[in-house]
Amino acid sequence: MNLHSMLQRRAAEGRPLRIGVIGAGKFGSMYLSQIPTTPGIHLVGIADLSPTRAKENLARLGWKPDVTGAISLAEARKHGNTHLGDDWRALVSHPEIDIIVEATGDPIAAVEHALEAFRNGKHVVMVTVEADAFCGPLLAKRAADAGVVYSLAYGDQPALICELVDWARASGFSVTAAGRGHKWLPHYAQSTPETVWQHWGLNEEQARRGGLNPKMFNSFLDGSKPAIESTAVCNATGLTPAPDGLAFPPCAVDELPTVMRPRAEGGLLNHKGQVECASSMRLDGTPIEYEIRKGVWVVFEASTEYQKNCFEEYMLCTDPSGRHSVMYKRWHLIGLEVGISVASVGLRREPTGCAIGFHADVIATAKRDLAAGEMLDGEGGYTVYGKLFPAPKSLGVGALPLGLAHNVKLLRPIKAGQSLTYADVAIDESLLAVRIRRELESGFGPAARIAAQ
Repeated sequence: MNLHSMLQRRAAEGRPLRIGVIGAGKFGSMYLSQIPTTPGIHLVGIADLSPTRAKENLARLGWKPDVTGAISLAEARKHGNTHLGDDWRALVSHPEIDIIVEATGDPIAAVEHALEAFRNGKHVVMVTVEADAFCGPLLAKRAADAGVVYSLAYGDQPALICELVDWARASGFSVTAAGRGHKWLPHYAQSTPETVWQHWGLNEEQARRGGLNPKMFNSFLDGSKPAIESTAVCNATGLTPAPDGLAFPPCAVDELPTVMRPRAEGGLLNHKGQVECASSMRLDGTPIEYEIRKGVWVVFEASTEYQKNCFEEYMLCTDPSGRHSVMYKRWHLIGLEVGISVASVGLRREPTGCAIGFHADVIATAKRDLAAGEMLDGEGGYTVYGKLFPAPKSLGVGALPLGLAHNVKLLRPIKAGQSLTYADVAIDESLLAVRIRRELESGFGPAARIAAQ
């Protein structure tokens, strides 16, 4: 409640939070656009694979402070400037930086960036939620062992869902369900970068004009990104998925308390404490008028008759029983809100969402019949989409995480809709990403299985 005043105090004392950003694409640029109007923050450096493109992005968003790659990071800090270069290792190891904001969108690279930042005593705000879905529990443990903070990025939906879950629990309510909205029809799971715009609601000219990446947008449409984000929420809150993953039930905002209840109580969920996505489309393709496609929600339950009566007296939206109600944010501001994480981590040493266990996983699943010898192209591509699994189920079948389903060869034919396993692909066990993932499975797998029993 007082982050702004704490930042103002740091600014007055000449002790700003010192930030390094890796990745100055769309998400990173949205955060960068907020820094000049946020007190108590100094952006010491930016690392990007293309410094030229990053500088163009800074110009586009109206960045005023001097940006230079000609002087060292230390000189940039001394003169209040921002260093721009392509050396992320120099950024995460520099003693003048407190917090790294990882915004590359590349899960394999992001894991390496985070681990190196921890080794250098830096806190990390992880924008690349794919990395958290891939091995968030292990990243959280490595950060704790290093005495630093690892956090999901506020503004992205997982951190906002975690906040709502925490609000409900800290208020004394039990959480029936929580999640986000999504535009969904079942055939979207087979969407590719060639079909994404017709489903999304844009034409190709509009997409080109906006410089929109069809593979990235397709990862949202085909259900991969909702599965990734739901995995992060499960692992940070202890909520769990249904056995068959996300069902995307169609749901208006005022229907959330009714729909997002267990089937035994008249709803559509498998169990209490479930993560789910509410579709903004009826199954016949009709748009829902007051939907929550861009927002987040939590359904919570009254534990006493008195609380139930309070819901009625204060005219809350409830299910027919009057026991389940909902709190929600209908929109999120994505990178424009990351400063909340930066301030929380830097001033309070508190994450805005962080894995507490291995409860869920996101698994590569075939979009079409795949032949032996084909190369998988990962999230949002032509071959696979991500499906949400309970962690014990994933471990039990040896499922292939979506984060490892890029540029790997299939060893056998796979039918459309079939989830892949490690045995189905030629995996290089020597790769850092594979070794990290194997460490997660061996270190957290037994606890995940016990929790499911």
